[in-house]
Amino acid sequence: QVQLVESGGGLVQAGGSLRLSCAASGRTVSYYVMGWFRQAPGKEREFVAAIRWSSGTTNYADSVKGRFTISRDNAKNTVYLQMNSLKPEDTAVYYCAVGRLPTGLGVSSLANYDYWGQGTQVTVSS
Repeated sequence: QVQLVESGGGLVQAGGSLRLSCAASGRTVSYYVMGWFRQAPGKEREFVAAIRWSSGTTNYADSVKGRFTISRDNAKNTVYLQMNSLKPEDTAVYYCAVGRLPTGLGVSSLANYDYWGQGTQVTVSS
């Protein structure tokens, strides 16, 4: 079993920045991908960004390209999401997730992920 703990959420004004962290612990596995998703009230959970654990290759949703940066620290089993130029529409609960193996579904698919964190609230005021 893998435990994921997110931190770094909070309240910020539009145009501001936040940095989310997600630390993985528990069963030591070789991850394929770690990703960030978000879910706003009344909406489905959506893909934000992902990073391949070995290669560092990244993917982003169009809505966050150029504003968000995903990175990882393999030694600490931690993934980060640097969020700049935040907008009110970025308000959501942000979840990190781990996928152990490639599934062919694409890193933006929720079905690609085996473990999920509890989420951290990000609120952007206008």
